[in-house]
Amino acid sequence: MVELFSETVLSFVYLIAAILFIQGLRDMTHPRTAVRGNLTSAAGMFVAVGATVLWFDILRPEVLLGGLVVGAALGVGLSTTVEMTEMPQLVGLFNGLGGGASALVAGAEVFQLGTVNGGVIPADVGTAAAASGIVGAVTFTGSMVAAGKLHGVVTGSAIRYTGEHVVKAVLLLIAVLSGAYMIVQPGVLAGVLQGSMVPAYWLLIVAASVLGVMLVIPIGGADMPVVISLLNAYSGLAAAGTGFVLGNSALIIAGTLVGAAGMILTVIMCESMNRSLANVLFGGFGEAAASTEEMDEIYEGNITETSPEELDMLLDTAGRVVIVPGYGMAVAQAQHAVAELAELLDENDVEVAFGIHPVAGRMPGHMNVLLAEADVPYDQMKELEEINPTFAQTDVVIVIGSNDVVNPLANTDDSSPIAGMPVLNVAEAGTVVVNKRSLSPGFSGIPNPLFAEDNCLMLFGDGQETMQEVVGQYKENQ
Repeated sequence: MVELFSETVLSFVYLIAAILFIQGLRDMTHPRTAVRGNLTSAAGMFVAVGATVLWFDILRPEVLLGGLVVGAALGVGLSTTVEMTEMPQLVGLFNGLGGGASALVAGAEVFQLGTVNGGVIPADVGTAAAASGIVGAVTFTGSMVAAGKLHGVVTGSAIRYTGEHVVKAVLLLIAVLSGAYMIVQPGVLAGVLQGSMVPAYWLLIVAASVLGVMLVIPIGGADMPVVISLLNAYSGLAAAGTGFVLGNSALIIAGTLVGAAGMILTVIMCESMNRSLANVLFGGFGEAAASTEEMDEIYEGNITETSPEELDMLLDTAGRVVIVPGYGMAVAQAQHAVAELAELLDENDVEVAFGIHPVAGRMPGHMNVLLAEADVPYDQMKELEEINPTFAQTDVVIVIGSNDVVNPLANTDDSSPIAGMPVLNVAEAGTVVVNKRSLSPGFSGIPNPLFAEDNCLMLFGDGQETMQEVVGQYKENQ
């Protein structure tokens, strides 16, 4: 009776944790409630982990406490030291750690069951463990490569070689066959524990780990937002698989929520780029850089430069201004100067909005996070579908560090790598001012005819320094 009561209480606690997970995920769908959603989800995980630690005699209390202290210290350290511009790398790192942890826990449980049952494990547990091991290992190494690409320690270019798809197919086959061998051979684990054969599960892990690297290195930097989202989904699926191995309902629910949300977000990201997931994984942006001749043909004699002083004069007569942020703004850490300019314009009764493209930056919501950090009001952040119809009524558009997401070739050139990709139609505004360091192409590797349009002015320079100059000029002339 006591054991039954304990299991009932544990199930109820896990149900509370699941409700907190679901509510937290719901709150994360809007920037205004995202912080609350994050805290709610964290509370759910605290409840689930706490219940698991208290109910099950897993390790000695001092060992568990030590692990919790170390983990908490690392989490606090990362949250307080990592810059907002490096948040995509941190997300990739977290995805990888989640996948790796799932693979290790599933493997530990399989080997424990094998010891108890004389090398025989239930087919359902073995299947779940094999799936968790493959997905978790792929997530771990793939996420490490993705984080390396984002941080610049691994080249952001697509690394391709002859026979790459054959190599990946062979690695996947080895991993799957290792998992199948582990499941269908009743004496496999007993033999493993006696040291008489190669551990099938660890062969699965090795093959899947190499596969994770091989899957991500051929993908260019422009596709990293989609890759990060997909790997996030993988980490959730790996956790759900481990939940089935352990018979832990909280882990199953949490993993399923993360996996489903990640897959939905991946689909949305692909639609925002007008590309299929297969094209992202096996295609890639930026494989062929624009030639000097192509650049000269579009830009030579057609580029009009401007200055902070001229931009100030444009803003002085503007009634509506739209600011389009991009990865260049993140690199320059110009969000605070941009937010100050928007606040000054708003104080002078200028209507201000921010046009946010879904794939601007290095991860979904990257621009929203940076602007929120600079205290930009949430109601000023407009998604592509909402902002595009308003450009024709906009006096000045300021593009800061964006390129491909404002490239009109997406609408006019069917042979372009970004053909059909929904873009911000900034050229419809009265005047477009583009702040970039140079005329270099974006991740797609193609020139941008917007820069040569009659109503486009190029404001060359570092984003933060340039915007600070514009803010200074605007203050001085008010």
